[in-house]
Amino acid sequence: MSVATERVGVSSSATLEPSAEPSRFSLGHPRSHLGWVRPRIWLPLVVMLAVLGGLWQWGAAAMPYLLPPLPAIGESLSTNIGYYLGNAVVTLGEAVAGLAIGFLVAFGIAVLISELPVARRAIMPIAVVLNVTPLVAIAPALVVAFGFGPLPKLIITALICFFPILINTAVGLRSVPQQVLQVYKTMNASRLEMLVHLRIPNSLPYLFAALRIVFPLSIIGAVVAELSASGSTGGLGTVISVASSMNQLAVVYSAIFVLAVMGVLLLAIVTLIERRLLHWHESSTD
Repeated sequence: MSVATERVGVSSSATLEPSAEPSRFSLGHPRSHLGWVRPRIWLPLVVMLAVLGGLWQWGAAAMPYLLPPLPAIGESLSTNIGYYLGNAVVTLGEAVAGLAIGFLVAFGIAVLISELPVARRAIMPIAVVLNVTPLVAIAPALVVAFGFGPLPKLIITALICFFPILINTAVGLRSVPQQVLQVYKTMNASRLEMLVHLRIPNSLPYLFAALRIVFPLSIIGAVVAELSASGSTGGLGTVISVASSMNQLAVVYSAIFVLAVMGVLLLAIVTLIERRLLHWHESSTD
């Protein structure tokens, strides 16, 4: 009787005693989601920006022919915000359209060379040569061939984005573990079924790694095309070209600042989409 009572007492005390291990749902856990409000998170960036701003102002005072003062850039942006945004929309449209063309072509070729070794041996050397070719050199030729319309800009942007997407996607399609492939083969899965249900999902982390590179790179491609097409009438590249010829440094660096912001926003969008779609993959963990 006493032994039973002791057992009941032990069981009750074990039940009532709070766990020594903190629960992941405790009140202290959400603090990790608000970690960005702590000074050690944002203070280094603020200090770095302040240092860079001070160095910029010193350089602007020492070399006014090279760097404009930051207040001049801010004034140019604030007084002509519609002008910069209108040209930014033009550049962004060229960048996104060229990226879409490069993505579709590169993805299709990556699937082809992953399925056919003969195609890989025939296409990859040409792709490598295309990748090492300075596109800035052939941009004027494209302008001469296709005029000052959007087509040369789309071709240059697509070519710049083509190679990273091709290589990463091809590696992802071919990096499926052999054990998994054997399981699909024992189930008599067709090549199309293995491509859709196995190879393409396996290539998504590699593909998003490429998109992190080519999304900001597409902005560079569009600007390079606009700088090469000196007769074009829109885009931030044209703004930079015209302002440089007129020695308007504040306008030049204002356009560069807008381009930098566009690149950061595109990279943030790609990262957000990747975390939503690849939440199951280890690359999306913080």
